[in-house]
Amino acid sequence: MSVADLIAKVNAGAPPSGGRSQRRAAAALPPQAPPTQTDGPDPASEPPAAPAPALELPDVMPDIAAVAYPSEVPDLGRIHGTSLDPADSPDWDGLSATTELPDVAPEIPLDPVGPHRYAEPDEDEPRAPHRRAKAAGRAAAAMLAILALVLTGSAWQWSSSKNRSLNHISALDPDSHDILDAAGQYGDENFLIVGADTRAGANSSIGAGTTDDAEGARSDTIMLVNIPANRKRVVVVSFPRDLAITPIQCEAWNSATGVYGPVYDEETGSYGSELVYTETKLNSTYAFGGPKCLVKEIQKLSGLAINRFMAVDFVGFGKMVDALGGVEVCTPSPLYDLVLGSVLENTGRQRVNGATALNYVRARHVTTEDNGDYGRIKRQQLFLSSLLRSLISTNTFFSPTKLNNVVNMFIGDSSVDNVTTKDLVNLGQSLQKVAAGHITFVTVPTSETDENGDEVPRMDDVRALFDAIINDDPLPGENDHNATSVPTTTALSPTAPSTSAPESPARPLSEQVRAVTTSPAEVNVRVSNATEQAGLAGGTSERLQQWGFNVDNADDYPGTVKATKVLFSPGNEQAAATVSSALSDAPIERVSGLGNIVRVVLGSDFRTVTKPAASGSQINVQLTRNTSAEPTELPDDLTVTNAADTTCE
Repeated sequence: MSVADLIAKVNAGAPPSGGRSQRRAAAALPPQAPPTQTDGPDPASEPPAAPAPALELPDVMPDIAAVAYPSEVPDLGRIHGTSLDPADSPDWDGLSATTELPDVAPEIPLDPVGPHRYAEPDEDEPRAPHRRAKAAGRAAAAMLAILALVLTGSAWQWSSSKNRSLNHISALDPDSHDILDAAGQYGDENFLIVGADTRAGANSSIGAGTTDDAEGARSDTIMLVNIPANRKRVVVVSFPRDLAITPIQCEAWNSATGVYGPVYDEETGSYGSELVYTETKLNSTYAFGGPKCLVKEIQKLSGLAINRFMAVDFVGFGKMVDALGGVEVCTPSPLYDLVLGSVLENTGRQRVNGATALNYVRARHVTTEDNGDYGRIKRQQLFLSSLLRSLISTNTFFSPTKLNNVVNMFIGDSSVDNVTTKDLVNLGQSLQKVAAGHITFVTVPTSETDENGDEVPRMDDVRALFDAIINDDPLPGENDHNATSVPTTTALSPTAPSTSAPESPARPLSEQVRAVTTSPAEVNVRVSNATEQAGLAGGTSERLQQWGFNVDNADDYPGTVKATKVLFSPGNEQAAATVSSALSDAPIERVSGLGNIVRVVLGSDFRTVTKPAASGSQINVQLTRNTSAEPTELPDDLTVTNAADTTCE
């Protein structure tokens, strides 16, 4: 039985899911444990009420292995005699360094970055670029690991036992005060992906240098992946390695052990400080304070609630590419790097193996490029776009043999926080229908370099970019095509001119979202009458109060409306959903200025108040967008790569 057959079998027994967004309406808090029942009016003293709305929600995805193999769970390590070495795999066809393809489709790159903890502040000579050039592959590895797994997935359910082998590390800070509109981000998946430049272990044997060149670990590539609650798009934001930051204080971190706290110095025979300051480059946060420090800075810059972390060193990048049978790239001219030498001898479309792909995405001194990291970032984004188009069109990860190779690579060469194989399976299931045109790569906008050689972020434009991401506003180049070339902003440096992007599809004015209810005792309600029926607001207020809601003075709404609606302000999603459940699932609408008050506007369609859903229930509600809210205005020189763009750059 194929993996696709297994998925079909699982889905046949599961309730239909349908696409929902939890974007602006879902609650910021998780479901509360055991639901409590609020005392309400005596049922015997009132007319029978209509039954409370019961919205069917999909259960947790059944275990694929349990459905398909009730008596046994297959061991991926034994399927088809697969091996981590692609040459030993039955699917491996002996791919050469570059194999020219006739008339295929993709091309695309990733983004590296990373300072040395022990380098001198002014060490910007050949040695520093050399180390930087050797460090980018983990970028691709990281992004591949997350996006490849996220967009496909299924057989990962089988490998849940492998979670014990994952390298877990503390990175996340869900209570950070830097997170903006946490309620509005409820249901989003925000992965921080790091390509870790470390010379330890196997990395020293593949041309990355040794620990004598650079000790510790650096975040050579930093990508923030946003997948909104409605799972209708993917946004990947690349941060230049040398992005200028204000030094911050973080807990010291030992990259060799993954432990936070004072680091022992063998040369002096003493421990260092418990708290350390970073330098002025973004990648110094990882070098000095590890994943926690990097997450702290990225959340401050973006306002996004980072809820998953993954760091992958670049040894795994080659393994993954080889496990996939290579990835297609395209170059309009031969690619030669002053440090790495010849990367691509031929022009046009060609499929590359892991070793060549590693050089392709990490090359930083290319003779035909004069923009350093920005050219490398662009190539990395193009590389990932090509990979994702391939996965979308061919379901590559439905091959158990190749999947096993990827699983082994992922475990051996990564460190994670709040990431399990089952998480990736469930997420992948929800993303399988995402078109390539809805996968967008963006680079943080910067201006000129400062006196330290750091890339200075344009903070107003950075804020606009992340506001658009948080609000699900359209991004340049988004389209409904799966693999069709579209014009996009193709600037390769902060000052390069941009091309016009097509107008993105307008956001829906209304969409169904999933929300979590709370106790009526925690909800403050004001009822407004928007009908010509006298006393309707007062009577409704009394009924809501009987069900345990805290009710404010009723009033009249200016004008009349046909449809009853529930108004709320950001952060009050749970309360609005709870009120909606007592009003025949009246739509909720996000507005400003209400604070902790939920305002019910009674329309001519209003009938009665019913028993609200129990606290902690997950329900579906209709979220109506405030039509007066305009999409965030973005700078017109954003560097954007759309995964549907197949032009050869």
